[in-house]
Amino acid sequence: MTNTALAGAQAPAAGRRRKTAAPTPTGPDRIPRPSQGWYRDKVTGEKYRRVTTILSQGSTKGDILSRWAANLVAETAFAHLPQLVAASRRPETRTETYDWLRRAPLRKKDERADIGSAVHSIIEAHVLGEPMPVGLVNDPEMAPYLDNFLRFVEDWQVTFEASEMVVGNRTAGYAGTLDYLLRSHLITAALSDRLGVEVPLDSVLMGDTKTGGELDVKGVYPEASLQMSAYRKAEVAWLRDGSTVPMPATYAHGVVLHLRPEGYRLIPVACGDDVFAAFRIVQQAADWVSGLSKTVVGQALALPTTEEKAAA
Repeated sequence: MTNTALAGAQAPAAGRRRKTAAPTPTGPDRIPRPSQGWYRDKVTGEKYRRVTTILSQGSTKGDILSRWAANLVAETAFAHLPQLVAASRRPETRTETYDWLRRAPLRKKDERADIGSAVHSIIEAHVLGEPMPVGLVNDPEMAPYLDNFLRFVEDWQVTFEASEMVVGNRTAGYAGTLDYLLRSHLITAALSDRLGVEVPLDSVLMGDTKTGGELDVKGVYPEASLQMSAYRKAEVAWLRDGSTVPMPATYAHGVVLHLRPEGYRLIPVACGDDVFAAFRIVQQAADWVSGLSKTVVGQALALPTTEEKAAA
């Protein structure tokens, strides 16, 4: 009997396994996840540049971080001057102490990243109505952040529309995870007073949380505006079940919650079309840094040999 399923096709060689296509992702597995500066759509295979990567490569954020790192190393050195002098006199401790000093910014960034991640986990659980992570709730370092966040929600009568939602702009080729979308009549009324325009009371606002700096020191930087404008102009949003919806419309100003153990501040941030246009320029600069800039400077030229001169 003829195997009609193989008619016109070459049978696989003996001992060779036929490759099977990867199963199409379902449910939450359809949501793109960040990896090495990119988000990959597991359904279409398309890749989108991560918004935070774009900002770190294309904006002045790197200069700010460089100055911050230099200041932190200097502060650490003066705070431990006797130990540094003593270590410098012993060859066996000099290298170790040098490495410890130069890694001060990395230690601080890791510490801030841990706090930021923990705070975002607490906020997300509250927004979704899920139990707070026990380890974080019982952490005395996290308690003041939680108290101040809950005070912010109560003070401004905030309700949340979404939290930690992955959004993307397929046309512009980027994606990211916004902190939350919120509504608050008190915030919109305060924005109306501050901006001198009537902000509709039922407006959905883009929201972000920053935990760095001090309350009396600038802890919210212009890059927050660029980041929020990129999320606001996303084309698609992934829901928690893995389905997609058009990006919800939000007002052209959002708010950054500057959350600290000693209290909080609510900072209005412009994220309208003019800011998005600036983000697109930053995106071009990031493309230059990560791509074309690596190819424009060639190797030094060498004088031709005698034989090459003769041939010419």
